[in-house]
Amino acid sequence: MDVRQFLLDAPETCFVTCYDLSLHIKDGSVHHLEDYNEISEVADITTGDCFLEMVPALYDDRSIRAHVHRTRELLSLSTLHSSLSTSLALQHEIGKSVKADVPELENLGFVEDVSGSVSSLLSAPSKEIKCVESIVFSSFNPPPSYRRLFGDLIFLDVVTLEGNKYCITGTTKTFYVNSSTTTVLDPRPNKTGSEATTLIGLLQKISSRFKKAFREILERKASAHPFENVPSILPPNSWLGSYPIPDHKRDAARAENVLTLSFGSELIGMQRDWNEELQSCREFPHANPQERILRDRALYKVSSDFVDAAISGAIGVINRCIPPINPTDPECFHMYVHNNIFFSFAVDADLEQLSRKQVADPKVEGTGLLRNLSEKTTTNNLPQGVSEVSNGNEHVGSVVEAANINLDCPPEVSGETQLTESEQATYASANNDLKGTKAYQEADVHGLYNLAMAIIDYRGHRVVAQSVLPGILQGDKSDSLLYGSVDNGKKICWSDEFHSKVLEAAKRLHLKEHTVLDGSGNEFKLAAPVECKGIVGSDDRHYLLDLMRVTPRDANYTGPGSRFCILRPELITAFCQAEVAERSKSKCELEGEAPVASDCTSVNNTEEFPTNDVVAPTEVNGNEGEKSVKDAANNCCFHSGRKDTDDILFNPNVFTDFKLAGSEEEIVADQELVKKVSLYLKDAVLPKFVQDLCTLEVSPMDGQTLTEALHAHGINLRYLGTVAEGTRNLPHLWDLCSNEILVRCAKHILKDLLRDAEDHDLANTISHFYNCLFGNMQTVSNKGGANSSRNQKKDHIGNQQKSSKGQGKRKNVGSAKKKQSSYLSITSDSLWSDIQEFSKLKYQFELPEDAKVLVKKIPVVRNLCQKVGVTVAARKYDLDSAAPFQASDIMNLQPVVKHSIPVSSEAKDLVETGKAQLAEGLLSEAYTLFSEAFTILQQVTGPMHREVANCCRYLAMVLYHAGDMAGAIMQQHKELIINERCLGLDHPDTAHSYGNMALFYHGLNQTELALRHMSRALLLLGLSSGPDHPDVAATFINVAMMYQDIGKMDTALRYLQEALKKNERLLGEEHIQTAVCYHALAIAFNCMGAFKLSHQHEKKTYDILAKQLGEEDSRTRDSQNWMKTFKMRELQMNAQKQKGQSLNVASAQKAYDILKAHPSLLHAFQAAAGGTGIGGMNQSLSSAALGDGLPRGRGVDERAARAAAEVRKKAAARGLLVRPSGVPASTLPPLTQLLNVINSGTTPDAANPSGTNEEKKEANSNSSNGSGDAQADLSKAGEQDQTPVGLGAGLGALDTKKQKSKVKAAS
Repeated sequence: MDVRQFLLDAPETCFVTCYDLSLHIKDGSVHHLEDYNEISEVADITTGDCFLEMVPALYDDRSIRAHVHRTRELLSLSTLHSSLSTSLALQHEIGKSVKADVPELENLGFVEDVSGSVSSLLSAPSKEIKCVESIVFSSFNPPPSYRRLFGDLIFLDVVTLEGNKYCITGTTKTFYVNSSTTTVLDPRPNKTGSEATTLIGLLQKISSRFKKAFREILERKASAHPFENVPSILPPNSWLGSYPIPDHKRDAARAENVLTLSFGSELIGMQRDWNEELQSCREFPHANPQERILRDRALYKVSSDFVDAAISGAIGVINRCIPPINPTDPECFHMYVHNNIFFSFAVDADLEQLSRKQVADPKVEGTGLLRNLSEKTTTNNLPQGVSEVSNGNEHVGSVVEAANINLDCPPEVSGETQLTESEQATYASANNDLKGTKAYQEADVHGLYNLAMAIIDYRGHRVVAQSVLPGILQGDKSDSLLYGSVDNGKKICWSDEFHSKVLEAAKRLHLKEHTVLDGSGNEFKLAAPVECKGIVGSDDRHYLLDLMRVTPRDANYTGPGSRFCILRPELITAFCQAEVAERSKSKCELEGEAPVASDCTSVNNTEEFPTNDVVAPTEVNGNEGEKSVKDAANNCCFHSGRKDTDDILFNPNVFTDFKLAGSEEEIVADQELVKKVSLYLKDAVLPKFVQDLCTLEVSPMDGQTLTEALHAHGINLRYLGTVAEGTRNLPHLWDLCSNEILVRCAKHILKDLLRDAEDHDLANTISHFYNCLFGNMQTVSNKGGANSSRNQKKDHIGNQQKSSKGQGKRKNVGSAKKKQSSYLSITSDSLWSDIQEFSKLKYQFELPEDAKVLVKKIPVVRNLCQKVGVTVAARKYDLDSAAPFQASDIMNLQPVVKHSIPVSSEAKDLVETGKAQLAEGLLSEAYTLFSEAFTILQQVTGPMHREVANCCRYLAMVLYHAGDMAGAIMQQHKELIINERCLGLDHPDTAHSYGNMALFYHGLNQTELALRHMSRALLLLGLSSGPDHPDVAATFINVAMMYQDIGKMDTALRYLQEALKKNERLLGEEHIQTAVCYHALAIAFNCMGAFKLSHQHEKKTYDILAKQLGEEDSRTRDSQNWMKTFKMRELQMNAQKQKGQSLNVASAQKAYDILKAHPSLLHAFQAAAGGTGIGGMNQSLSSAALGDGLPRGRGVDERAARAAAEVRKKAAARGLLVRPSGVPASTLPPLTQLLNVINSGTTPDAANPSGTNEEKKEANSNSSNGSGDAQADLSKAGEQDQTPVGLGAGLGALDTKKQKSKVKAAS
């Protein structure tokens, strides 16, 4: 297969699709190779003199169509995704843009005007090279029977660029031009007699212009970066579409493809049996690394293909193109099987029925009533008696039940809140089921299987797609349920064999074996949630389904409607590690006793810590506890089955309606443990996270990165309100959190509207909603004033329930009238009050008064579009007008997908180890580890994957430290391309890739190219976070350093001043980042010879550091040394002036000229921190937005590598480096590095202050000299302690703490 893949990419053979491979060995024998053969198994080729031959194979119906498809693909450039970075570099080489003058970054203006920059995000699509007018299937198809007997398979009509029309016959062996000219088939070869084994070969013979154009296409593809040609699996949705809208041209080939592919399944050939493929890949051997790579690769491939097919199928289901398998049931319970994938809606219970029942009998608990309803409907009407089990298991079981169980709200709760809660619940249960499935997949217990699963949100519906459980659709399997419960615990099944497998998985997932009672009071020992279902498929494999509660309930949320509030697996891991750490501390007191969790000292050790020995759960002895303490050292990753946290096990069924058996104190102990971990989340994790946000240790840029950061820390999004409250004092974080809450609330309301919208109304619905949210829409269509609109909305919610929740279509005429105005009945006021209610209900968060003003920002539009899958035209929007959007701006509505595609865990571990080595400064070891991870991932996922990008980033970093700039740029360029393709053009990571690229180019002295990349990075940061974010300020400092290095001091000062303003406004005047700005300014003035100003600014730096870190901190001392140096230089300068040899008049003069020319600068610097505070405040509120902060250890921003190694050792001694989560600090943020480069040029040699003159003259040349000198200087600085290492490196030690942030989130 690898050879075939290579031949498919090679320009000489890329158009040959149908061939066999023969291996010729030097003894003359020939071996035929099968697709999946390892060449080494066939023959030994290490001796040399062997060659492979491509032998043309015979075409058949399927392969000849594939051949035509491949040919069309090759003739188009649409598969080439060129990155802006590549074209910038090419332009630079060709010398198009070589100006003596480096362009200023559009005068800083565009960062403030983000809405204008929307249009510049998308680059113009590459111009197509035309090879042939058209290639279409001829209307002579299919070949008549008498021609089939001669091997004719297909007829094609081709029009060449010369304007000649040909009819081509494709046979089992060749393609040739036949003699048909009129409407009658003449199958004889025409006079020229051209024929060839491939279509492209034939076209090259009959058209000279084709030959020339095809060569151009191959050259264009060859000149691109190889990664730009690779197709990416599941590319991200783009929220911007090209504007003006490109012309839609006729394309017969495109039309044919749409007709021949139906919702993800090919018409020819068998449908794939997803379940069989997936489970047999799981059964691959995985004893050694090579086998593991093969297994991981197979799993990745099958899972990706499954998700791809599931998306197409789900769109077909939602667009009503696929008929249900239970058409007689109510619409919301319809289930679908298409392409061997099972689809069901995440439905909500029928609200009207609910409210009627509650009126009749206020005490009815929603649970029972609705579950029975779901049981009845789903069981009785399934075809061929899909039995009760199938229904409990029926993959939707989870969802239907979920919907229904959750309605245990008090009767007086209004319909509207219940609606939102029940909808939340089903959404949550589907999410939790996916998380559970993922957890069991990762636990990877031999003999225990899960179904492939994906969740697709499209047009307001949520569809759950799963592979079909073998045998479930073929008649009665009522005996196949062996474990768990279909009817919510009334009857529980149990089997010994199943239990042992589930127990094995439970140990890896920190779940406790415990006893529960069924409805009749019988006891069962389970090691999983009660409502999970263990089923034996017709393939005799053991499947575990409905894993909605693989982690325990969140004890902080126990009210009605919070049944699906469970804790995150990341939290459980962190908690276990924290517990172990605590125990090892207290080990000395506990010698010989099993350590019992502090809250429940009365409990005897048996319940709290069952042994690993299943047979005799009572024989716990003291050394169990000791053992765990001894092993605390091997703090390896979650699933590697480590012993130290093995005895912290949670009972997943506490705080639920299920009856627990076992002694009273055991139950209490289980509850206490769950309470303890919930408190740990509330009292330890949340405050720590908020603190990390405030110190910029974790610094998200937009909604997506905020979500990832929360999840990486084990925090559920329902705590977003709490996080927001904690960040009130920092405008950019407050905006980020409150806007995220707002967008999430708006998303639910928009989905509700979309579920109702008729197909022809979608664009109008979305644009109207956007106008209500961002503009000011007060009018209500046709009748009813603004005040009645709320009531209409309520009616409409009630009514819509019945019809729309499943799919809400096919209405009768009466309701059609109502529907017509459903979206029009919304006004800005009604929408905003709904959003505010929703945010109180779901996030316990009062949206700020000015939320409506805050929201008028491009990053918020971007966030909402991404969450709902909307694409808007990339034009400039005036968000302050009453109706900024028109229906014609809505260009697409795409599905948003959640899936559990596995990635190699081995590579992840290698990367983690590599990061630890890098932090220690062991470059060659780190390089080896990262390269190894890169190789594994390349083989498992191919290059287009986030994890591969991660590896490239770290490789670039290592090379950069080792001083190999060109190598670093190569790796960084790879990361950039992958991020653009896998995460999106404007993802914060892509912005950081551009920033790092710029630093490297700068290191190679290609400052102009560097600034162009910086300009792109700023554009992207503006789109994702808005202009008010510390990262933007940090980027400004980097830009300033670049200008400084090419001697454009005035521009550099403007950027530094801007950065200072931003940091003071966003972080406060006493934040360490503000000190960094002052220090950068001091250095800049030093370069200009304005030593007095340098000294003043350094004094400010020193004051802030002394206040924040104390006098003793190395960074504060560095700053003090700098102050002395500047003072010294100032005195020397004055002395020399008096002697009449005015030192370096030119540079000093320049500084004064600049300051004269810009009196504003002078004021700014004199006031230094002075007046920016208040004035900047409002603006910052309106525009600060979502952030991923202080250069969160992104990329290579490490100028100070060598010195940093020294600094790190000291820091490690002070305990700064290793995070409690065990993620080592990986990098230093860019601004400090840039400072270091400059410092390295200008750091005075304290031992020999008289050297300062030459030093200062060299400052400019030296700092722009690339990082070679800089690093040499720095490492010297590190060795001689009396030299101030420069604030940059000193701050580095501080910033090393900041690194963990993205590391996890990215994975």
